[in-house]
Amino acid sequence: MLKFVFWVLVALNAALFAYAQGYLGKPAGGEREPERLKNQLAAERMVLLSPAEARAAAQTPAAPAALLVQEPAPAPVPPALETVDCTQAGAFAASDARRFETRIARLDLGARATRTSVPFQEVTSHLVYLPPNGGKEGADRRVAELKEKGVQNFFVMQGDSPLRWAVSLGVFKTEAAAQSLVTALGKQGVRGVRVLPRGPQGTRATWQFRDLTAEERSRVAGIADDFAGVELRACQ
Repeated sequence: MLKFVFWVLVALNAALFAYAQGYLGKPAGGEREPERLKNQLAAERMVLLSPAEARAAAQTPAAPAALLVQEPAPAPVPPALETVDCTQAGAFAASDARRFETRIARLDLGARATRTSVPFQEVTSHLVYLPPNGGKEGADRRVAELKEKGVQNFFVMQGDSPLRWAVSLGVFKTEAAAQSLVTALGKQGVRGVRVLPRGPQGTRATWQFRDLTAEERSRVAGIADDFAGVELRACQ
């Protein structure tokens, strides 16, 4: 029995000796120190630190690792729509105002569309005249000049009005007819002739629109174009 144990120990020692000498192959990662240093990549770049440098390196805090996950970019903010501060449409006669109001309601502008009333003169005639200049004496002087130029149709306006002592040269229903007389008088040498629209004063409806987009203003303008004499302009 002792012989058997003896030979077992001898065999184990022989196996360990052969393993240490590499006769049985080198274990993975088990190179000896000289061979391990020889097999290192870029061994010439290795620097041996002094004890002071090693302590300083150990005390230097490591830089924080960069975050691998980036925050998503914020969604783009759509540009604000440009708006027109105030647009006014008018003036409307009573019948036209009702039709315009019905069509504007379809745009659903809410409180941004308001109806107002403005003074308006219903023009029924056009006065061709020489404005007052120098009271009665000025009017007499004008009359004498007109007679010298061959003008016979005129009369001096009196009464308590801003046109007192003006010289009327004719009243016409249309502005075109009034302007024709102005041209004819100019050829006769009469200067300073004016045309004054006349008629009763009243009110007419207008609409004011606030903060309209370009598209909304275009639609309002399209509706206003269907009404004769209606203007679209800026307001405050």
